[in-house]
Amino acid sequence: MPQTMHLTAFMRPVSLHTGAWRYPSAYADANFNFNHIKSFIRKLEAAKFDAFFMADHLAVLNMPLDALARSHTVTSFEPFTLLSALASVTEKIGLVATASTTFEEPYHVARRFASLDHISAGRAGWNIVTTSNPDSARNFGLDEHVEHGERYARAREFYDAVTGLWDSFADDAFIRNQESGIYFDVSKMHVLDHKGNELSVRGPLNIARPVQGWPVIVQAGQSEAGRQLAAETAELVFCSPRDIALARELYADIKRRMADFGRDRNDLKILPAAMVVIGESVEQARAKRAKLDSLVHYDSAIASLSIALGHDASTFDPDGPLPDIPDTNASKTGRAQAIRLAQSENLTVRQLAQRYGGYAGLAFVGTAQTIADEMEAWIAESASDGFTVVFPYLPQGLDDVTQQLIPELQRRGLFRLDYEGTTLREHLSLKRPKNRFFP
Repeated sequence: MPQTMHLTAFMRPVSLHTGAWRYPSAYADANFNFNHIKSFIRKLEAAKFDAFFMADHLAVLNMPLDALARSHTVTSFEPFTLLSALASVTEKIGLVATASTTFEEPYHVARRFASLDHISAGRAGWNIVTTSNPDSARNFGLDEHVEHGERYARAREFYDAVTGLWDSFADDAFIRNQESGIYFDVSKMHVLDHKGNELSVRGPLNIARPVQGWPVIVQAGQSEAGRQLAAETAELVFCSPRDIALARELYADIKRRMADFGRDRNDLKILPAAMVVIGESVEQARAKRAKLDSLVHYDSAIASLSIALGHDASTFDPDGPLPDIPDTNASKTGRAQAIRLAQSENLTVRQLAQRYGGYAGLAFVGTAQTIADEMEAWIAESASDGFTVVFPYLPQGLDDVTQQLIPELQRRGLFRLDYEGTTLREHLSLKRPKNRFFP
């Protein structure tokens, strides 16, 4: 019997591809139009997606103004405001939001996610990020960004504080006895009184324990520190390996590390981001991808490629092959991946730049059948537990996935026909955590 997969939808921005808003028939304002987003999540729920995943930025993206002017990521909704509204128009799909451990405080984060979990009847998930954009620091009173290692040290302690706050009350603390006049049992309330190297939080949280015990813990890092944090704390990992070999290594490494913390490998699901472009034929799908990439302005694209190569690519012949690139002190992995991509797909400099300027991550481009073949291989070869689906443009790209790919996966027994539970933990086959203070 085939192993079933999990699917979440990456929806902030509504597409990671820079050219998405320019694609023919696309909703140019989709990233900041509530009625559009409401229609998207209803389609995703009808298709039985595990969750609607909303990333977040705490600053306008750090890129040259000429490139920024062409970006559809400049404006978007604040996650909790949007997801609270979407909770009222959906019933079962999970609602995952990003909250930064660098620029927020544990009490704020614990309170907001507990509220979302109650409002949605147990569908909330917290994407833990340490915030990489240095411009964010200036929006929070800092002249320089917090150092990488310090950000991760704070994140680890932040997790302890937030989850401790969620456990402030026993599940049965609120008796609400109208005859006796006792609203809750004070013996079932715990004062956290956390005092660590980075944080001091007294508690208790002024909200009952979340429906799920804890909202699902999501983590996105692929660095050494990120892998370690994921193995210790995460229940769902969002990542971006560009091919199945890299994905297998990442998958095996994080799952192996879990044993060091006494965790079962099934208590964490790894869902790489994958853009899905569907056509009636493989050739048509590739033509759609080429059209999408062509909508990325060359000046913006070549700047992105130069960063990946660690070398100024603006002097290269745009319509010629990628020349030999001398070694530099920049990222060896990024340089090697760009060169391999150019060679494997025989791309010109312009095509390669447009790929990097648009979306350079993992992409499944083909028919519903060929894409289902690829996804099935990833699951069978222990490269992932499913995927975080990136839509190339909306609404058509989303409709292609829900109307063509999902039925094909269901036909093969690779994806659910219906939700078997009502909470996000139930969708992901994750245990409800025990209260550490009231076992």
